[in-house]
Amino acid sequence: MPQTSYACARPIDILLVDDDEADVLLTVRGLEKQRLHNSLTVANNGWEALAMLRGENGFERIVAPDLIILDLNMPKLNGRETLLELKNDENLKHIPVIVLTTSESSRDIEACYQLQASCYLTKPADLTSFQDSLEAVKDFWLSSVRYPQK
Repeated sequence: MPQTSYACARPIDILLVDDDEADVLLTVRGLEKQRLHNSLTVANNGWEALAMLRGENGFERIVAPDLIILDLNMPKLNGRETLLELKNDENLKHIPVIVLTTSESSRDIEACYQLQASCYLTKPADLTSFQDSLEAVKDFWLSSVRYPQK
């Protein structure tokens, strides 16, 4: 369960749920480049994320994140199944979930919004566009949105 801190005025806790090591590294580096002061925890799949959030299956409970960034295509428990579990859990359903995935499928987009995803972003193929997407996340979710006190 790697944790990283970044430098920004208002720190928030982020849970990144993604099984692709390269995408995790790109996201971590992209957030570092934004010079944010946030705590980032990484879960490698939906099952692990839920276990961390609930303190189950040998995982120590993590602090409930302010924001979850969720990939769709993962083993064990995919993003849609994870989103359904999150939104059906009284202790977790309030957490905003950004779906960040390679899928451009209208079926996936519709399903995620029906499952109460806060937004749906497609992972761009090139590094510059990926950085732009993370900057948009920073500008709105990490700079503009106000989160409740913990």
